[in-house]
Order: sequence, then C-alpha cells, then structure tokens
Amino acid sequence: MKVLPRIPLVDLAAQQAEVDDEVQAGLKAVFASTAFIGGPDVTEFEQAYARLVGARYCVGVANGTDALELALRAAGVTPGGEVILPANTFVATAEAVARIGARPVLVDVDPTHLLIDPTRVEAAVTERTQAIVPVHLFGQVAPVEMLEQIARECGAALIEDAAQSQGASRHSRAAGSWGLAAATSFYPGKNLGAAGDAGAVTTNSEEVAARVRLLGAHGSAVKYQHEVVGMNSRLDTVQAVVLNAKLRRLEAWNDRRRAAAAHYSTLLGSLRNVVLPTTAEGNVDVWHLYVVRVADRDRILSALTDAGIGVGVHYPVPVHLTGAFAHLGYGAGSFPVAEEAASTMLSLPLYPHITPDQQEYVAASLEGALRP
Repeated sequence: MKVLPRIPLVDLAAQQAEVDDEVQAGLKAVFASTAFIGGPDVTEFEQAYARLVGARYCVGVANGTDALELALRAAGVTPGGEVILPANTFVATAEAVARIGARPVLVDVDPTHLLIDPTRVEAAVTERTQAIVPVHLFGQVAPVEMLEQIARECGAALIEDAAQSQGASRHSRAAGSWGLAAATSFYPGKNLGAAGDAGAVTTNSEEVAARVRLLGAHGSAVKYQHEVVGMNSRLDTVQAVVLNAKLRRLEAWNDRRRAAAAHYSTLLGSLRNVVLPTTAEGNVDVWHLYVVRVADRDRILSALTDAGIGVGVHYPVPVHLTGAFAHLGYGAGSFPVAEEAASTMLSLPLYPHITPDQQEYVAASLEGALRP
C-alpha cells in the first residue's frame, strides 16, 4: 500500500485557497471603509443565510454557544426551567442551558443514527419543561416532526441545535427552519466555517429575531437605552466577509461531501466489525462528519494516527459524565446508547476537497488496523 502524505481530519487550507481572492478583496474593502461592526457585509450574510435555511430572519452572533443561549432566552427559557436535550452532543448544548440558570434534562439517543430519541423526550417532560433541543448531529437532521408534536402538547419551545447541519434537510424542509428558532455555529471546521468564532440564530418569528438582536446588543435597541440585561454577541464583519464567500460555495461543497461519504460506504461496506453511518428516511444529510463505530476504538485510532491519518472522536465523554455536569446526578449507565457510542465512535477524514486516493488509503489503513 502506497503511503500518502498526512491526511487531515479537516482540510481548511484547501477551502481557504478556493476563496482567498474573494476574501482578500472583501477584507480590503472593510478596512478601507472601517465598517468593523455591522455594515453591509453582515446584512448580506444574514439575508443570504436566512434564504438558505428558508427562514424569515437570521441574526448573526459571536459564536454558536451564544446563539443557542440567545435563542433559548428569546423563547422564554428562565432560571429554574428545564430543557430537554440529548446526552450525545457537544458540551456547549448543555452549557447554553446552564448559563441561563435552567436545568439540562438529558435523554438517550437512538442506536442507529445516535440522534435524540423522541420516546425518551416524551417520558422526560414535566410541568417545568420550557424547551426541547434536538441536535442535528454529524450533518443529519433529528426527527423534528415528532418532537414538534411533543413540544406542542406540553407547551414547550422547540429550539434546534443546527451547528452541524448547514444545508441539510428532512422531508424537503431545511434544518434550522423547523422550530421556533434554531442556533448554528460557524466554527472553522463546520460545513460553513468562518475564520474564527461566529454563529447565528434563524427564526420565522419577528418577535424572537428582535429579542435575540436586543439581547445580543447589551439589551439595547437604541444607543445607551438598555431595556434588559443582555450580552455583547455580534457577528464580526471580518467573519461575515469569509462566510459570504464560503456560503456561495456551500451547496457544491456539500455535494462533494455526499460523494465522499458514498465512496467511503463503498470502500468500507465489506469490512467486518465496523458499523457504518446511514441516512435516515426523509433526510438529505450534509456529512459534517463520517462517523463509524468500532470495537477497541482507541487502539484503532492510534494505528490510524500512526499511519498519518487525522481521525477524531466526537465525543469521547457524554455530557452527563463530564465534571461540569456531574451535579445533574446522572451516573454511568444512565444513557447506555450514548455511553456505548462514546466508546466506539471514530470520525474519519471527510471534507469537500478530499481525494479518492486519500479515501482509499484511509479505508485500507482501517482494514489493516482491524486485523487481529
């Protein structure tokens, strides 16, 4: 087997090379105008991203965690309230809830797609439930139509965590357009990534959009008039320039991700002892991550790393087993599907510019590592 140069988990340099001329021209214009806060680049991006999602409004904010907190606050989540979310997610989902003073109520995920399990959500609802947060993990879309019904029946807000699903859809409806509001992150490694931290809230509610914008601007709609206690969370103009350039390419980049995912599935389909990811009925995934599951995961990870392959683990410790959320009182065994997944998940390199040769090397290396 021919050894290739190191294959990264995500190749941001290739993305940047594709957009560099456009970004440099945009940055030059920003610095010439000194429109560093707000301005036409931010407005252009907010309008364009709203169109992508199919939402009436998009409010750019500083990062994805702020986006989720602001969406929850705008939806009426208050200290002491409960917010239901999956145990299999990045810690920021629970963190946004905790920063409000509300309680994260964790539930297990389905064993096939590792997305929030609606039956578990229904069982977790109490009179204190104020919101339900499905996480569209790995580029999939959670079963939001079932969660919508549960939220409606209990009077809770449905707030999507859409940080990994930019351009994905379910039953022909885009991620980020199902709930009362949705939060997304433009962290550099996302399908639509900035050159630093950035995020946004999308919604069809004029009231929610106005509330998010108010809260993210120190609680002030008019300078020096502060209606409520807010925060400083705005989409940086420099990041908007980068995002505008990349947004124009997102559809093509997502198509390349789908092609790469299909190629992996062909290459790996005959391997024993590997659980491959699949697309749920009704979903059009954008393959933010290509996550397989293997026994003896840490040994396999080490072998692939030694072979020069940038593999990752998303996420090695479920939220309830982190020190930050030990106070919730969930112990080991509380969410067996999420816990088993945490010990077996392995993210293979996947990005728009990955080549078939690189994928074939990854597949051959994985096959070799699996041999006893």
